Amino acid sequence: MSLRTHPEIVATYLSTLPADDDHPYRTGPWRPQTTEWDADDLTVVAGSIPDDLDGVYLRNTENPLHPALKNYHPFDGDGMLHIVGFRDGKAFYRNRFVQTDGLREENAANGPLWPGIAEPIELSRRDYGWGARTLMKDASSTDVIVHRGVALTSHYQCGDLYRMDPCTGDALGKEDWNGGFPSDWGVSAHPKVDARTGELFYFSYSKQAPYLRYGVVSDSGQVVHTVDVELPGPRLPHDMAFTENYVILNDFPLFWEPSLLEHNVHLPRFHRDTPSRFAVIPRRGDVSQIRWFEADPTYVLHFPNAYEDGDEIVVDGFFQGDPEPADNGMGNKWQRAFRFLALDRMQARLHRWRFNLVTGEVREEQLSDSISEFGMINPDHAGLRYRYTYAATGKPAWFLFDGLLKHDLHTGREERFAFGDGVYGSETAMAPRTGGGAGDRAEDDGYLVTLTTDMNADASYCLVFDAARVGDGPVCTLALPERISSGTHSTWAPGADLPRWRETDSAAAAIGL
Repeated sequence: MSLRTHPEIVATYLSTLPADDDHPYRTGPWRPQTTEWDADDLTVVAGSIPDDLDGVYLRNTENPLHPALKNYHPFDGDGMLHIVGFRDGKAFYRNRFVQTDGLREENAANGPLWPGIAEPIELSRRDYGWGARTLMKDASSTDVIVHRGVALTSHYQCGDLYRMDPCTGDALGKEDWNGGFPSDWGVSAHPKVDARTGELFYFSYSKQAPYLRYGVVSDSGQVVHTVDVELPGPRLPHDMAFTENYVILNDFPLFWEPSLLEHNVHLPRFHRDTPSRFAVIPRRGDVSQIRWFEADPTYVLHFPNAYEDGDEIVVDGFFQGDPEPADNGMGNKWQRAFRFLALDRMQARLHRWRFNLVTGEVREEQLSDSISEFGMINPDHAGLRYRYTYAATGKPAWFLFDGLLKHDLHTGREERFAFGDGVYGSETAMAPRTGGGAGDRAEDDGYLVTLTTDMNADASYCLVFDAARVGDGPVCTLALPERISSGTHSTWAPGADLPRWRETDSAAAAIGL
């Protein structure tokens, strides 16, 4: 069956956001969508779709339908999954709300029920909720990965994992892991999948001792290992890393102020005199095998990769030079309120830590002078030595991505592409080229895929770059059905990892046409 040539509206949702909304993260580039689309044959605006690009790009997005109880934070919005699939030189698009319990209840109530990150939990209109703070809505709007052929969306302060079909966006319910899901704490955003073993590594955190837990899910979907990682108190980890034999967790000195937390006030503070700590644990290790390493105080949102180098564990992440930027009166009220989100205010730069498992020595170095974050790599090199990261650059003073930065870790050379004024991108996934002798390919032999929000054209596009020549600009530009909200985290799933994809002869069959 051939693909439909015109986009179709699948569903439209009622929004209760104010008509005169002036919140910059609910308007402009962050204007949320209320429509779900099917577009089965995307229009090529420029260039051509590479024949050896085969799989799906998925991006999760905060996309609120209802106002906050008091103060909206950009991380509070409902989850929306965007899917662009590539096969046989054609491309299709789907977008779907993540059908969380919280979204369903608020839609039924026609308004907000739970407080967000910038609101006291006492505002909750329900006596139950989710997350490390408790009484929050689990929006499942932060991250997306694919494990065992199913997309899993997650929330940054822990919650359920929601299962979605990575080709159609259809809701498949909550992840249960055959009864092993840690329902008491939930799971944080940024679980990791090792493509070589099929294992998934996750962490959970809570206000309750021991404050941090780590777990392993097998390639058959069973929780096969868990470890309680004791911390001095509640912390706010956002990411983890893994190598062939180890996982790396963290204890950073940006956490809820303990004296305020005693009164149920959740205010993060950067404790500048407290070192950063990293826990290195064998992937199936126990508490006695945890090795702690101390380093310079900072906070790290994301780690592109880690690997083993002899006796050392090498971890790369984006070191924040100023995790708690001062409100210096510059800019408008919104820039001051959300200064914690701007990459230039956080002073986020690519950084490397080396932990010697024999001597206990810690060495660290800045890898780049450039401000960037949200780094992605060739997924075939996750947990192994690697050469390239593909990161986002940010619009000064705003939580918006204005370009791409490719960093060569061997030479230090950087290659950039700027989207242009008024155009903002997403976390950019790397898709290795399909076909031929994969083992002989260069690490950057593939494509970069991202979604943009173009305020000048009032439109959104999917851009495809040659990963080896980022500075040349996109090799293909595809038009989406409507302008989408700016967003962040994404992943790439090769067609070979998707069961239905492997079992069908066409993209049309893969998406159920």
